[in-house]
Amino acid sequence: MTQALATTPQTVSTARLSSWSLLLNNRLAAAGLLVLAVIGLIALLAPWLPIPNPNATLPANRLQPVLSEGHLLGTDHLGRDILARLIWGTRVSIAVGLSATAIAALIGSVIGLVSGYARGVTDNILMRGIDMLMAFPYILLALAIVAVLGPGLLNALYAIAIVNIPFFARNVRGVTVGLASREFVDAARLSGKSHAAILFTEVLPNVLPVIVITMSTTVGWMILETAGLSFLGLGAQPPQSDLGSMLGEGRRLLFNAPHVSIIPGLMIFALVMSINLLGDGVRDVLDPRLRAGDLTRPQAVTRFDRRTQPPQPSGARDILEVESLETSFQRGRATVPAVRNISFTLGKGECFGLIGESGSGKSVTALSLLGLVASPPGIITGGTVRIEGEDVFSRSETGIRALRGAKVAYVFQDPLTTLHPLYRVGEQIAEAILAHKRIGKTEARARAIALMEKVGIRDANERVDAFPHEMSGGQRQRIGIAMALANDPDIIIADEPTTALDVTVQAKILDLLQDLRRERGLALLLITHDFGVVAQMCDRVAVMKDGEIVECGRTADVLRAPRHEYTRKLIACVPELGQGKAFLESVRPLFAEVKP
Repeated sequence: MTQALATTPQTVSTARLSSWSLLLNNRLAAAGLLVLAVIGLIALLAPWLPIPNPNATLPANRLQPVLSEGHLLGTDHLGRDILARLIWGTRVSIAVGLSATAIAALIGSVIGLVSGYARGVTDNILMRGIDMLMAFPYILLALAIVAVLGPGLLNALYAIAIVNIPFFARNVRGVTVGLASREFVDAARLSGKSHAAILFTEVLPNVLPVIVITMSTTVGWMILETAGLSFLGLGAQPPQSDLGSMLGEGRRLLFNAPHVSIIPGLMIFALVMSINLLGDGVRDVLDPRLRAGDLTRPQAVTRFDRRTQPPQPSGARDILEVESLETSFQRGRATVPAVRNISFTLGKGECFGLIGESGSGKSVTALSLLGLVASPPGIITGGTVRIEGEDVFSRSETGIRALRGAKVAYVFQDPLTTLHPLYRVGEQIAEAILAHKRIGKTEARARAIALMEKVGIRDANERVDAFPHEMSGGQRQRIGIAMALANDPDIIIADEPTTALDVTVQAKILDLLQDLRRERGLALLLITHDFGVVAQMCDRVAVMKDGEIVECGRTADVLRAPRHEYTRKLIACVPELGQGKAFLESVRPLFAEVKP
């Protein structure tokens, strides 16, 4: 029976979070920012704080413990106030770390940009110089530079900056090499821009996030390296002090007065950890792939947050029942439904088609059936999926995983991206078998060869050891079908399995799916945007638009007498041989209301 379902427009705020809000959403980065802000503010206000002179000695008050009167953190071996020296030493360490990072970033980035853009002889000369610097252990090289220049905080700054130049140069060059041959750079050359203009107006803006991220994750190491040189007596010289020199002075008193060395050590730990945590947060904020939702990379499992109780079973005996399915995506502060109120059934041996334009929600619906939506940003927020009467979403992750590949199999649209490029195709088919059956590897390989022959791979005994890139598009798709058939599933979800193939190979793959469906009694859920494929393959079809099913019924009825306006437009867009310009004239009235 044909049914027409109305589309319910929803207005949802999808305002994107600002970079500041995204950073604060990352709890570790926010904690690092808070700690660093407190430390930095205290260090910045050091000249105006009511603290003693950090260099004033008073031997009579030497080695006072923590919380002594007038000395909150006690005194050192010369009677100097540890709190005052800690604040001023932190100020010096931060200044040196930031300065060294800026120098290394400036010089290293320029070298990397010029080397990656110019290539050839220039690249070889600059990179061989960088390789010479990298040939020495960086801390030994820093010690050698300080030994030549002489002990002192400024010389330590230069040494630390020099040994970190290769780190920036290598990172920036690697990104620049990939950008220098891009089309927008070629377009800039054709417009008459000079090399310098291209480098600094076209390439640099694309490399800048890498530079910022590298700087944010390097400042902490710079502070540690400077502290190490000062600890060895090659950095800050008396009476000047930084955290490293304070730690070095306190090591001799570790047993008598441990607070003298522990306090600056804890400050170094807090400072470096806060900088590293903040650097990770900055890196995430600058990654456009993570800006659509919260700053967490996709988890291993799909998140389920059904806000209403799942519907009760209807008593149907279909192998697959989908009722009121809703899958949403986090976008900024909002959770936006991508597909909603999706309901259909699939009987054993039946082929059910999901059709619609790109972006209508077909693939999201299919991925939701077995909890394969990436979370974040995807969340299954409603509905139920039943396989043989059992609610899939009520199962544990282990239970859902047992269904994948065994009861329900999936054939993806582009096998080149879904087959592992470093494994042979026979190993991948055998792996699909071994994931669900306890058999030996030899038997699994034999079954893999048999499956390859079943799906029409010629010379399967030889092709079983081929890598995906050594096979044609049609052969790779057949390998994907073989993997889907590995455990004799009851349901196969085919997500546009012929889109990336030429017409001849498309027909062979569709015939193969039809033959397998008849032989094995498979239930086939076919996702496509081709009405010709639907007419050839499907017993029933559902038309999707904007994440909803707008019409559903027997294929012949929907194609012959579509009830929804959107379905009529889709069918009208299928050209017929011999129409010529008449095709455009027949389509134009249907889209007259669409304004350019």
